[in-house]
Amino acid sequence: MENKKKMVFNVLFLVLIFAGTVYGVFHGEDIGQISDILQTVNPWWLVPGVACVVVFIWGESIIIHYMMRNLGVKVDRGTCFLFSSVGFFFSCITPSASGGQPAQIYYMKKKKIPIPVSTQVLLIVTITYKLVLVLLGLGIAIFGQSFIHTYIDDVQWVFYLGLVLNVVCVVGMVLFAFHPSLAKAFVVNGSRLLERMKFLRHKKSREEKLAASMEKYNQTADYMVGHFGMLVVVFIITVVQRFSLFAATWFVYKAFGLSGSSAWLIILMQGAIAVAVDMLPLPGGMGISEKLFMEMFLPIFGSTLLLPGMILSRGLGYYTELMISAIFTVVASFVIGRRSE
Repeated sequence: MENKKKMVFNVLFLVLIFAGTVYGVFHGEDIGQISDILQTVNPWWLVPGVACVVVFIWGESIIIHYMMRNLGVKVDRGTCFLFSSVGFFFSCITPSASGGQPAQIYYMKKKKIPIPVSTQVLLIVTITYKLVLVLLGLGIAIFGQSFIHTYIDDVQWVFYLGLVLNVVCVVGMVLFAFHPSLAKAFVVNGSRLLERMKFLRHKKSREEKLAASMEKYNQTADYMVGHFGMLVVVFIITVVQRFSLFAATWFVYKAFGLSGSSAWLIILMQGAIAVAVDMLPLPGGMGISEKLFMEMFLPIFGSTLLLPGMILSRGLGYYTELMISAIFTVVASFVIGRRSE
C-alpha cells in the first residue's frame, strides 16, 4: 500500500512538473508556427536519434550482464535489459532519479540475485555513470573557458553547481563502495538508530541477516578492488553509453537541414546540460533542462528553430527514453515475476 502511494505521488509530481514546463515553454509562443516547422523535419535523421536512446538503455544492461558474469551470477542478457529498463523508468519519474536502483534491486531479488551483490553492482554502475559527467565537467571547467563564455555564460552557475554536487556524490559513493567497514558501520548503526527511535523492533534475526549481508558485500567489494581491469571496461562502456544519448541532439540538428556546427560541439553542449541538471531534485531535470537548452543552443539553431529543436531534442533524450523503458518495465513485471514463481 505504501509503495502504491509513493507511485501515485511520483506520477502526480511528474505530471505537475510537466504541466509547469509546458506552460513555461509554450506561453506566448505561436503554436501553429511551431507545428508547421516540425512538419518540415526530415524524419530519417530522427531514426538514428532513437537508436541512440536504445543504445543508452542497452549500454547499462551490457554493464550489468558483464559484472554479474564476472561475479559468478548467471543471468541472461534479455533479463539484464529488463533490469536496465526498470532502472531508467523509475529514474525518469522520481526526483533526482532516486527510484531507479531500489526498483532494480527489487527485480534482481526476484531473480534470486543476493541484495549485497546487486547493491554493489548498481553502486559501481552509478559511480561510473556520474564519473563520466564529473570528468566531462572538469574538462570543460579547466580547458573550456572559451566554450563556457560563448555558450553558457549567463547560466554557468547552474553548471558549476551541478559539477560540485556530482563530485561530492561520486566521492561519497566511492568511499561507500570500496570501504566495506564504512558501509558496514553505516548500515549497522543506522539500523540501531531506527530501533532506538522505535521505527524498527529489535530482532536478533535482523542483526544476523545484516551481518551475513555485509559479509557478502565485503566479498564483492574485495573482488571489485582486485579486478581493476573490469572497472576500466565498465567505464569505457559507460562513456559510449552516455555520449550516445548526447549525440541524439546532433541528429535533431541535422533533421532540420542545418550545418556548420560539429557533432562534437553539440555533444559537448548536451553533456554540459547533463552535468548541470543530473543532481537536481527534478525528474529528468525537467524544466531546468529546457531552460538551459534555450539559453545555450540559440547560436546553434537560431531563434526560429530553437523551440522546435528543443522539443525534438527533449522528445528523444527524455520522453522517448521514458516510453521505451516504461514498455519494458511492464514486460519485466510479467516476465520476471512469472519466472520467479
